[in-house]
Amino acid sequence: MDIAVRNLRDRLRGALIAAAATPMTASGEVDLDVVARYLAGLVADGATGLAVLAHTGRGPYLAPDVRAGVIERAVAVGVPVLVGVGGGPCDPAEQASVAAGLGADGVLVFPSDGDRVALHEEVWQAARLPMIAFDLYTRPCPAGTLRELLRHPGVAGLKTALLSDAMGCQRAIALTREADRLAITGEDRMFGPSLLWGAEAALVGIAAASVGVTAAVLEAFGGKDLSAFAAASGRLDRLAQATFTEPMEGYVQRMLWLAAAEGRVPESHACDPYGPRLPEEERAGVIAASR
Repeated sequence: MDIAVRNLRDRLRGALIAAAATPMTASGEVDLDVVARYLAGLVADGATGLAVLAHTGRGPYLAPDVRAGVIERAVAVGVPVLVGVGGGPCDPAEQASVAAGLGADGVLVFPSDGDRVALHEEVWQAARLPMIAFDLYTRPCPAGTLRELLRHPGVAGLKTALLSDAMGCQRAIALTREADRLAITGEDRMFGPSLLWGAEAALVGIAAASVGVTAAVLEAFGGKDLSAFAAASGRLDRLAQATFTEPMEGYVQRMLWLAAAEGRVPESHACDPYGPRLPEEERAGVIAASR
């Protein structure tokens, strides 16, 4: 494993990395001042790292200049920053190179339909930034491919986000730990169980708002009070039931509703033009669940 990769792995152990949304208007306009305040607020409320331009941040849809502005604002906050690359028409290796030039600490590589090992090698050769591999429920990674990825010298860890596949999540965490990489939970709907199965850090969209709810679970898990862990996990589960539900792609809009209700972003920038349209009456239920 590359020394920089090992250093980031160790730095992120125990971290809560908020998979941040990108606040924008209904027409997709991004105000970078709004982004800066939003990201700083997530860290102030308990996030110890930021993942920007990932799935929650709609990274594959954003123009290069907007992506660069978001990365710059994230780096300025002063915590470890991971940048989502790939997942769209743009070259992930080029995106990783830009992220490296702007001071990002690592990249989260979107899963692809092609040769995933070759993709990670291309990204590594282009930027030499530590990589987080991504096992996503829409493109689950075969165990053999996971093993190959976890042997790559540039891969610091694996984020698993398999949604309802408990056995797949357990297998991915076990393979990651066997390879001496960082097992990162992205399981918004299996958050507490994934910690019990061996996840050592979290990178979750549910921390895009109400971040203290997620932080409380990690804090309780690190302590010795089982009842506190159960209570904190219960609060997070209730929030996840309201936000990570069908249509699943609507979770980005739901988290932005929460961010607006919490004063993190203005209503004008609490929109997800790239996700499904949700009935306005759903908003009240989401906000109630957060309370």
